[in-house]
Amino acid sequence: MTLDAGMCANGHVSYPTHPLCPECGEPQEETLDLADRTGEVVTWTHSTATPPGVREPNTLAIVEFDITDVSGASDEFVRALGQVTTDEVETGDTVEPVYVAELRDPDAGIKVPESQDWDGYRWDPV
Repeated sequence: MTLDAGMCANGHVSYPTHPLCPECGEPQEETLDLADRTGEVVTWTHSTATPPGVREPNTLAIVEFDITDVSGASDEFVRALGQVTTDEVETGDTVEPVYVAELRDPDAGIKVPESQDWDGYRWDPV
């Protein structure tokens, strides 16, 4: 599975991808997989009010990925929001994306469990 950010012809990069660039309106025709990169925690929070099936407390972080090595990118970084694998995280920590087959328990009080089959990435401290 990929963790794709989108890039338009003007080099603007955003996560998640969009049909049109949020900055300039041009189509995002290229993707950049963030799954093999490390990032830095910019900010984080513990959420104790979570939807059914989402772990509680749920630690979330905004992570900044350095993309200065990406040819054609006009941005220096792209940010992404995600769950953290641990409750122990601090601003400035280095993290890496790790694939998780189930981000939410589909059997935990949800009316239509098959609509809640979510996989994706969490941030894991390096």
